[in-house]
Amino acid sequence: MGLTEWAYSLSEAMLSEPLPRRWAHSLGVAKRARSLSPILGADAELLEAAAVLHDVGYSPAIATTGFHPLDGARFLRGQEGADERVVRLVAHHSCALLEAEERGLRRELEGEFELERPDLVDALLYCDMTTTPDGTATTPTARLDEILKRYGPDTIVGRFIQRASPEIYAASERVESRLVLVSADD
Repeated sequence: MGLTEWAYSLSEAMLSEPLPRRWAHSLGVAKRARSLSPILGADAELLEAAAVLHDVGYSPAIATTGFHPLDGARFLRGQEGADERVVRLVAHHSCALLEAEERGLRRELEGEFELERPDLVDALLYCDMTTTPDGTATTPTARLDEILKRYGPDTIVGRFIQRASPEIYAASERVESRLVLVSADD
């Protein structure tokens, strides 16, 4: 079984029944990742696998800390023996260090999981922040507004997303610039 086939199967098993909306989001993020293949080259499959798995830590079967990037990465490494690069992308997706800091878990996340290459971290962040909870395409601005409304500005997630927004916009611009450059070369 190939990396992406395995990733889809595992994500579906962990999310589709207990969290169908989270599963729909994960499928949308993976679809967005496929659209970035022109700028990813040999890492296209890796990013798509990480994209479909990025929220697996929400699964009630494995959620232990309540911080899904850490729970998901620990599960993928410890129970599944997943590709280390996929594990690192899941652990650090969408400015996870900032949220970990809000939760008092930054030291654990940093200590257990190295950062992946910045261009891949940007790409996964872009895919996540341009996909709605239902799996459809959106803009970073609309996605950030939706997250803030859903959680509220004074919650852990609300505070984190407000702190992370400059980096989310910057990463999105970097990815979109790379896409423009690749399409100009065609």
